[in-house]
Amino acid sequence: MSAPSRFDRGHTDDLMTFLSASPTPYHAVASAAERLEKAGFRQVAETDAWEGTSGGKYVLRGGAIVAWYVPEGAAAHTPFRVVGAHTDSPNLRVKPRPDTGAHGWRQVAVEIYGGPLMNSWLDRDLGLAGRLSLRDGSTRLVDVARPLLRVPQLAIHMDRAVSTDGLKLDKQRHLQPVWGLGDTVRDGDLIAFLEDEAGLARGEVTGWDLMTHSVEPPAYLGRDKELVAGPRMDNLLSVHAGTAALAAVATSGGDLPYIPVLAAFDHEETGSQSDTGADGPLLGSVLERSVFARGGSYEDRARAFAGTVCLSSDTGHAVHPNYAERHDPTHHPRVNGGPILKVNVNNRYATDGSGRAVFAAACEKADVPFQTFVSNNSMPCGTTIGPITAARHGISTVDIGVAILSMHSARELCGADDPHLLANALVAFLQP
Repeated sequence: MSAPSRFDRGHTDDLMTFLSASPTPYHAVASAAERLEKAGFRQVAETDAWEGTSGGKYVLRGGAIVAWYVPEGAAAHTPFRVVGAHTDSPNLRVKPRPDTGAHGWRQVAVEIYGGPLMNSWLDRDLGLAGRLSLRDGSTRLVDVARPLLRVPQLAIHMDRAVSTDGLKLDKQRHLQPVWGLGDTVRDGDLIAFLEDEAGLARGEVTGWDLMTHSVEPPAYLGRDKELVAGPRMDNLLSVHAGTAALAAVATSGGDLPYIPVLAAFDHEETGSQSDTGADGPLLGSVLERSVFARGGSYEDRARAFAGTVCLSSDTGHAVHPNYAERHDPTHHPRVNGGPILKVNVNNRYATDGSGRAVFAAACEKADVPFQTFVSNNSMPCGTTIGPITAARHGISTVDIGVAILSMHSARELCGADDPHLLANALVAFLQP
């Protein structure tokens, strides 16, 4: 895979394919792994002893992937260059007892994951996807990528106050999707249906991690198709760009002073505190084992981490034409204006002046413009895996991303040029 070129819509076309193939974190890491395999990477198991050989390797754990490329002759104390991202997005996830319903409607019991814009899930055709855990201890991915569920909105005739008071949704009562008709709720119906969909025998599934997703495919939008609308851009846009950049660097054949790494974590939307989240041990364990597999000592590990830099790539807020007053008056990131550098002096983002210099150098090398995002002082600032990564591993971290609209909606909006501008900057960062 070659490095994506500036203003090449081929990269954005591939992003749209990636989004469609990745309705869940488990599918996203499988899609990323497939792309890396084509670039010569191979999977290693965490339970195996690791060899200190050169080349591309990756670890899969649940909805997370860490991939790295060791150049020929790399010393044990060689620093890392890490692109960090996350694979999860806010959505509706299936409860342990999923079969419910009332008044002749068959419904699926769901729990709210993360902080979705709940109104964006109303009256939308939804599929169902995720991971099935089987009786024999294995897992199987499933994706019902056709209209299966729908969260029906109450008609305005029965809620006249919505016109004056706005839409008010109760998370427990108003977001349970319908998926059929029937006067009797039968426990096991949904899982039996998914067993059939996955080609499994009845009773094989003993556990599940399932979530809804919009089945409307990504699409170009606008007079000149200068925009892209699609699901899960927060943050699969960064996962895709990081995967493309790592594959490009690994196949370029050039000298690398660093070991390039992609770390895509799960559970960022809920605090990152899991074995597959950025606040877990996964990244540190992989980097340390890479050092030790090449014959390194704890001193080599300390030297490598001291010289490591991470770009935490996540989507950010483009200036909204209908709500410009919600933005800082001197920082108005625009779509198709290049990636954004995120700054917050209260450490909601990890960027400092030296980190800005690293990112500026990468963008200059790639001939990519970049912008700066700072929150309005009167509004709370979001956060990312950046500060968590910096604090947990003691590595220099910079928060960046792509400016979008409708963040946390079931369908988000970005500029068509920004995804490959980000990927180009990431290539330059990984291969300075």
